[in-house]
Amino acid sequence: MQSALGIVDIIVLLLAVSSSIFIGLKVAGKEESLENYLLGGRDLPWWAILGSIVATETSTATVLSVPGHGFGKTGFLFLQLALGFILGRLIVVFFLLPQYFDGKLISAYEILGIRFGTTTKRIASVLFLVTRNLGDGLRLFLAAMVLEKLVGWPLAWSAIAIGGVTILYTFLGGMRSVVWNDCIQFLIYMAGSVAAVFVIIDQLPGGWSGFLDYAHTSGKWKLVDPQFSISDPFTLWAGLLGGAVLSMGSHGTDQMMVQRYLSARSQSDAAKAILWSGVIVFLQFSLFLFIGMLLGCFYQSNLLPEGTRPDQVFAHFIIHSFPPNTGLVGLMLAAILAAVMSTLSSSLSASASSVVSDLWLSNVTTTPSQHSQVTVTRIATVFFGILQIGIGIWASTFAQSVVDNALTIAGFSTGILLGWFFLALLTQQRSQLAAILGGTVGLAVLLFLQFGLPWWKITIAFPWLPVFGTLATLLSGIVFNQLIPCDAPSTASTPVDHSTKQSESSDTCTSPSPEP
Repeated sequence: MQSALGIVDIIVLLLAVSSSIFIGLKVAGKEESLENYLLGGRDLPWWAILGSIVATETSTATVLSVPGHGFGKTGFLFLQLALGFILGRLIVVFFLLPQYFDGKLISAYEILGIRFGTTTKRIASVLFLVTRNLGDGLRLFLAAMVLEKLVGWPLAWSAIAIGGVTILYTFLGGMRSVVWNDCIQFLIYMAGSVAAVFVIIDQLPGGWSGFLDYAHTSGKWKLVDPQFSISDPFTLWAGLLGGAVLSMGSHGTDQMMVQRYLSARSQSDAAKAILWSGVIVFLQFSLFLFIGMLLGCFYQSNLLPEGTRPDQVFAHFIIHSFPPNTGLVGLMLAAILAAVMSTLSSSLSASASSVVSDLWLSNVTTTPSQHSQVTVTRIATVFFGILQIGIGIWASTFAQSVVDNALTIAGFSTGILLGWFFLALLTQQRSQLAAILGGTVGLAVLLFLQFGLPWWKITIAFPWLPVFGTLATLLSGIVFNQLIPCDAPSTASTPVDHSTKQSESSDTCTSPSPEP
């Protein structure tokens, strides 16, 4: 396949990729302790963490699929979900964030170890590791497909190139490299998106006035759909409730986000980053939807290949309608790669921190040296990077429906983990066995909703899945708490300090104890 990139595009792309490696080299050598390597010494400015949060939750799928909603029938109704994201962040700031700043934590799941016991913490960590690396391996596959089309490389080499650069700068600089690269990558993909707006407008047959006529007649400016529907994801109720629960799970219990909060200078700095990220994401979604509407107007007069899905329209325009060899195609490819690399680097760092904190340090009798801890963390970073590349290449053998279902399953952890956190915070008697059984029920409910109900021609919209998963885990956990005797003495209450061995409960059941 011939490359769609000219020499100017290649130069722009190489400059963007080189900046990531340069930042990794620049901050390398400052990771003399595990806390410095994984949390940036807990001294990163709130605005950098803000940029990192937004870039991390913006993947290639976001950059390409959200314009697809603007192109399709959804339009600006998609923003109802973004309103739910803001609501969920508010709840995270007031109820979950304080838990992470009481004690010197490295992993979100250490709280579950303190409240329920080591086994629950390890299960939560493994659940995170499996779903996170499965999902991000598939996201790498989607980005590699774009690189394959634009550059002409085989998909396997495209996945290796994206994953290799991400592994390199994450390995070198740890969390500092991840956060500062996220900020640069945020600017790159936003610059590419703004450039796309002007390129599309310049090619509209009727210009700006033609677009306004299209927007008025299409009805895509509509912001609110007040009806209640369990199958429609873009109603006010699904957006507010489903979006809020989804955001509470992704931003309140996911190690990938919690690791950023713990890198802040204070709880108030972390809170500012979380709250402002909701506003920025809302504005970012508005821009992507606007691009989709512009594409809808453009393709009224220009034919799309038969079978092109809405989430493929933006990529089609970039390949076939962007002016060649002006740097704009290179900028857009850099923007797409920036979106996926920011997510992947965060995933690698969070996976490594979860393995080291939750699965390794809690099992050793003597605390290893800081050098050994950093070395093991770096090895884990490379391992998960190679694993995600392997998943990305393997996904090329799947049908698109398999990829979509696998991404859905990867999101199941949100409801289960959030249910566990609520169970830990809202119940007095905390049984580890009850928590595990509750999580099992939550998983069974999610699998039934996703794959069982369609047999009866019933569809559950994706924003409702984390709601049902959280409720099933929490309510069944409460019931099991009442059924399982709790007569073991409490040994879990002390905050975790990684300068010494962690203090956690290994009891099957713990009675009321002080907050961690």
